[in-house]
Amino acid sequence: MSEFKQTFNSSLGKKLIMALTGLFLCTFLIVHLGGNLLLFKNDDGFGFNVYANFLTHFPPIEVVAYLLYLCIVVHAIYALVLTVKNRRARPVGYAVVNKSPASWSSKNMGLLGSVLLLFLVIHMGNFWYTYKYTHNVGYKEYRTDLSSGITTSSNFTPLSPDFENSVQTANNTEIVRVKDLHATVAFVFHNIWYVLIYVIAMGAVSFHLLHGFQSAFRTLGWVHRKYTPIVEFIGTWLFAVIIPVGFALMPIVYYFCR
Repeated sequence: MSEFKQTFNSSLGKKLIMALTGLFLCTFLIVHLGGNLLLFKNDDGFGFNVYANFLTHFPPIEVVAYLLYLCIVVHAIYALVLTVKNRRARPVGYAVVNKSPASWSSKNMGLLGSVLLLFLVIHMGNFWYTYKYTHNVGYKEYRTDLSSGITTSSNFTPLSPDFENSVQTANNTEIVRVKDLHATVAFVFHNIWYVLIYVIAMGAVSFHLLHGFQSAFRTLGWVHRKYTPIVEFIGTWLFAVIIPVGFALMPIVYYFCR
């Protein structure tokens, strides 16, 4: 077996892969939150529907999306492998309880990851799969007067079942016809059980990233007294507070205010 394979089949190699895939997923969360913030615009879903259409029809983005799915699977598998390996290495618990100052999140990464994996399956089934592979999503037509910038919307029924989207300009009016994922989001976010699941999952994201983001840098050896406090600050406030809260506000706002 080559040294490369030996490295990535070792415990350290598996942790390196988890660190790299985890940081890639962290980057995705920033982009995904930025796009989803369009849900807060009072434009009848225009910005969000155009954004969703772009994500599913722009080839480079689609390639990145499948890389994302691969990273999720690899991250989950390696986490499971490492957890099983660690338990087999210590089948009997310590006689003395470890009183080290390890955080709750670091001790329960497996539980938090399992909650997130279950949520991802439900979330992608409700939105990604429904949007991309079913006919359960309607269509919206947006007409923007190019002289005034005013946009109006209406439901749209395509003549062909294979219709995906269209953009055209006529009589100084831009006409955009896209799938109405916004309506699906609004419908799902008015289900109290899904809202609760979503908020709980964002809590799991918070605790998972509170430990995971900083741990990834330690695994990669990127530890320095000058930069570690910056990493800890970003991991705590951006990934464990701002991003989870931003996502959690979406179903809450839709359930109570929209």
